[in-house]
Amino acid sequence: MDDDYYRKLGFRCGLEIHQRLDTAEKLFCSCSTEQDSAGIGKVYRMQRAVAGELGTIDKAARFEQGKGRRFEYNLYEDSTCLVDADEEPPHGLNIEALRVVLSLSSAMGMNVMGEIEPMRKNVVDGSDTSAFQRTMLIGFDGSISVNGRKIGIPSICLEEESCGIGRNYGEEIEYNVDRLGIPLIEIATSAEISSPQMAKEVALHIGMLLRLTGRVKRGLGTIRQDVNVSIADGARTELKGFQDVSMLDRFVENEVRRQRELADIAGLLKKAKASVGKAVDVTGVFEDTKAELVRKKLERGGRAVAFSLTGFAGLLGREVNPNRRLGSEISDYARAAGSGGIIHSDEDMAKYGISKEELASLRRKLGMRDGDSFILVAEKAGIAERAAEMARERAQHAIEGVPKETRVAVNDESCTSRFTRPLPGGSRMYPETDVRPIPVDKGMLDEAAKGAPDIGKEKKTLMSQLGDGNTVELLMGSPRLPLYRALSRTEGIDCRLVANVLLQKFTELARNGYRMDGVEDSKLVEIFAAYSRGAITKQAIDELLKAVSREGGLDIRSAITALGLQRITGKELSALISRFKRENKTGDVGQLKKAVMSKHRLNIDGEELNDLLA
Repeated sequence: MDDDYYRKLGFRCGLEIHQRLDTAEKLFCSCSTEQDSAGIGKVYRMQRAVAGELGTIDKAARFEQGKGRRFEYNLYEDSTCLVDADEEPPHGLNIEALRVVLSLSSAMGMNVMGEIEPMRKNVVDGSDTSAFQRTMLIGFDGSISVNGRKIGIPSICLEEESCGIGRNYGEEIEYNVDRLGIPLIEIATSAEISSPQMAKEVALHIGMLLRLTGRVKRGLGTIRQDVNVSIADGARTELKGFQDVSMLDRFVENEVRRQRELADIAGLLKKAKASVGKAVDVTGVFEDTKAELVRKKLERGGRAVAFSLTGFAGLLGREVNPNRRLGSEISDYARAAGSGGIIHSDEDMAKYGISKEELASLRRKLGMRDGDSFILVAEKAGIAERAAEMARERAQHAIEGVPKETRVAVNDESCTSRFTRPLPGGSRMYPETDVRPIPVDKGMLDEAAKGAPDIGKEKKTLMSQLGDGNTVELLMGSPRLPLYRALSRTEGIDCRLVANVLLQKFTELARNGYRMDGVEDSKLVEIFAAYSRGAITKQAIDELLKAVSREGGLDIRSAITALGLQRITGKELSALISRFKRENKTGDVGQLKKAVMSKHRLNIDGEELNDLLA
């Protein structure tokens, strides 16, 4: 679909890019930002929402508190401390991280705050031990140019990364605190992105800028793209958790489709004068049920709660996205309350084992008529009632239109999303009382301007090194660009070889089952240094990469010897050629080359061999 199609829909789209910074220490303490230290203990918490600086409690925070969950936090030796456990006030701000954000602010032409005011953002989903996240507005009113289009950057912030989720038990969630407090940059765009394709292009452009700083972490989850999407007949929806930016446009396309379908359903429900009934305890209807899903819950002291939906018949099963129906949307709300899901009347009751008699009794209990539907929740006492009320809320939204929501991406071929919580607002922000304001002086701004990343300048540099536009574009879009830049500064290095290894060889080895994402940058530096000083050949690089992928802590010098990869060169190579001439009793250059390379392919440089045989 082109831009005109989306413009007619009233399409609006903006991005929030979150990227972890590669600093030695966390944002407000001296703990390491590496996540591989040993576990040392646990702490447990319950959390509650508090009023923001506007005096009201944010809807999303209240929603999370209503789940009544208990949180378990794993602490680690090198990467957590009393600050992370919320048992000690934060230390001073990590100035190293601030400098990175200031350089990006300069690159995007932003106005920088003269004094940075740390704030607290209510987060009561358990992802922060303190129930809030520290965040700071660094710059505002900037812009970038993407394919000739100017895109506004209204804000750039520096904040704390959240905990990493371990396991979800429903009423209890386990978090890993080693990730908490790592410096995180948040870049927000204006809502003037004109199409799903352009959303992807803008995300890729910002990703390039981030990589050009040379100070961002790599790997799955270190960068996250949140997308805000709406159409004229829909509502602003925040999509979170994309793992692959190349699929971002498909997620946005499907969100547009979802909102169009929901808007159409709302029109049909209004025409039918639809309504949502009260939640009723219908446990008695299923006292002797053979419906296994319901029976198991009731045998454990659970309850069955249901409500009627006047005028909904046939619409609960209507598809709004690939493998997602209106019933799925309502079920997400019930799941958010701790339920395993819902049963609704557009489904085949026989597959659940619900009898015709039970179905008739349920319809009588709910006062249903022809054209009415129902939703049934069977769960633990307390959860069943709460889940039914949440499902009722979503059903009511179906009549009114598209609800404002935060949704999480389903990272599979469907490229769809699921509800997680209501869309947060400004009420969750309030001042941070434990950290002093941070002044930004002219010296800091001048330093930032000198180190500001420049995509155009970087492309020219790469073109001069590589001489191939296609390779330059691939490298600019690669997360290994900072590694290439570091390796290209190695004395005597072949830049084309480095680019080939990082772009093609890594992909080839990964497809063959080697774990290339785990290869440390420092090992690659050692491998190319060995090649530059003539200790190994190009062919030996492949073997060392395979070895490092299998054993991350491998000593490169020892591996070269152990694997027999030492380069044969100079007098040693001349002597080897003479020996092959005697043993093979031939002076034919082609035969000699074939005989030598068949036995010493990994140890001999082909060009040097050709020169000696010429």
